[in-house]
Amino acid sequence: MKTTIVFAHPWHGSFNKAILDAVIKKLNAKSKGYFIIDLNKDNFNPVLQKKDLALYSKGETTDKLVLSYQEILKETSELIFIFPIWWYDLPAVLKGFIDKVMLKNFSYFETKYGLKGLLTHINKTTVITTSEYPTWYLKFLSGNPIKGTFINKTLKGVGLRNIKWLNSEYTTSGKNDKRTKFLRKIESFL
Repeated sequence: MKTTIVFAHPWHGSFNKAILDAVIKKLNAKSKGYFIIDLNKDNFNPVLQKKDLALYSKGETTDKLVLSYQEILKETSELIFIFPIWWYDLPAVLKGFIDKVMLKNFSYFETKYGLKGLLTHINKTTVITTSEYPTWYLKFLSGNPIKGTFINKTLKGVGLRNIKWLNSEYTTSGKNDKRTKFLRKIESFL
């Protein structure tokens, strides 16, 4: 079992890429095996097409990249998401990853009481985000899109547990030493 990193930022000159590099450095130092799912580099199409929807209710897909991602997730014991918060929410490519990869009978099944998650073999999940907003403000937002929706509903709904969220606030407008401290925080956290 390995660590899987889901990276959702299109620019490899971004601070999100620096975070990815710090995570990889830490995993290498610990001699931990890992997979990287770089959604933008993979040219992942996050849009559900008519052909996708025809199979969706059965939990099936014809998208070879989705099938590949599902195989990776089957071999995952630790999951790390790295992405920017745009418009107070996930980037579209990551939302599409959830929509297309986390299919019925792969990541959950339905019961009369709601979803029963199937990804319980993943023991630890870390969500690392960047934003221009302070973390307290994101937590204050109605419904809290990251903690309240993405973590507590979506990720827990597919069986993920032991989920931690780290946010780099004022990422673009803040000072470089703050970003450097955040990278050290990540390395000590992992």
